[in-house]
Amino acid sequence: MKQKSKSVLIIGGGGREHALGWKISQSNLVESVYYAPGNAGTVNNVPIQPNDFEKLVAFAKSKNCFTIVGPEAPISLGIVDYFSARNLEIFGPSSRAAKIETSKSFAKDLLQSNGIPTPQFATFTNHQEAVDYVMKQSEALVIKADGIASGKGVIVCNSQEEAINAIEAMMVKRIFGEAGDKIVIEERIRGQEVSLIALSDGSNIKTFPTCRDYKNIADGNAGPNTGGMGSFSPVPYVSQDTQRQILYDIIERTVSVMKSNSVPFAGFLYAGLMIDKKGKASVLEFNARMGDPECQSLMVRMNSDLFEYLAFAEAGKLDELPPLQWKDQTSICVVMAAKGYPARYQKGEIIYGLKNGYMKDTNIFHSGTTRDASGHILTNGGRVLSITSLASNLGEARQRVYEVVNQITWGDNGQYFRRDIGIYLI
Repeated sequence: MKQKSKSVLIIGGGGREHALGWKISQSNLVESVYYAPGNAGTVNNVPIQPNDFEKLVAFAKSKNCFTIVGPEAPISLGIVDYFSARNLEIFGPSSRAAKIETSKSFAKDLLQSNGIPTPQFATFTNHQEAVDYVMKQSEALVIKADGIASGKGVIVCNSQEEAINAIEAMMVKRIFGEAGDKIVIEERIRGQEVSLIALSDGSNIKTFPTCRDYKNIADGNAGPNTGGMGSFSPVPYVSQDTQRQILYDIIERTVSVMKSNSVPFAGFLYAGLMIDKKGKASVLEFNARMGDPECQSLMVRMNSDLFEYLAFAEAGKLDELPPLQWKDQTSICVVMAAKGYPARYQKGEIIYGLKNGYMKDTNIFHSGTTRDASGHILTNGGRVLSITSLASNLGEARQRVYEVVNQITWGDNGQYFRRDIGIYLI
């Protein structure tokens, strides 16, 4: 498939989108990269919000753009269907295929009915029935909002009391809105977590290296879930045998099942997995998009031309390309957040230390940032920056990334970050 030079529109304004654009801009096949709406770290920003499909289509037409969708919200609302109906090139899953993320019960049913390994579960729309179920269980449980909740809709519980409180929070207090009107109660399994992301055209896949993310706000995996506080790649505790099991028994089977059900999945398929003591992987969750902050760790390791692979995937011709190529190095990403995140936090604080002379293999990807009239870069969200370093091993990468993190500050409330990214925790 011969490729022509294209303009690219990236929808979203987080660290994932900044990292995708950073990588795609290196392609000889790309003329320019636009971001809608972008952030203070991105260029060619377009003041259009991700859910404003009409304006996004108009812009994509005006610049003849190949569009890439970052966040879950526009995907779930059908942006890919909207663009495709207007004969515009866009990379991402249809809203029907995105149900693998937007409905945890849909995903769990698909997994269970097709023999794809996943923890045991039950689904509820009635608060009291859910509580009654918990009272009959003797094992630790995980309570999940069925719908999307910006990566925060999962509560890991150590007791029946904690599980009942989680059900109350989701179904009665509705802390995640309508996403918690239906919940999944899942057995809690122990092991090491790993993320594996695959690029799919609906039939064929190309896999990314293993990655580990850190969802909890505090060191030691304590506190509530966030959108992600850090990541590293590759993951040394995942054996070649386990990777093969993930590829054949989980990723390929899931893509095949969705195609056979006439809901082909084209896009980034993210599998959140648990590896048990025997090295067997089970699916905790699927996302219908690239992970954040996994994306930041992965992009700095990629040698291949990402845009070429996305264009072939969008055209349904991914099988014509060789496997993706990667640097034989370890990358690590530490997310710097506003104090108070994921609850209440302050915006509009000037960020200092961004222009220091950092080492070659360190990148600062922006998430919740903006610029004021004077050109100052200000905080503008919960997750503010993703500091990413690349080195020959994990220990060296950790040292590098935290040297940079410790030089960046903002405001009276100050910055917050986990200090244990890169350390394995069960």
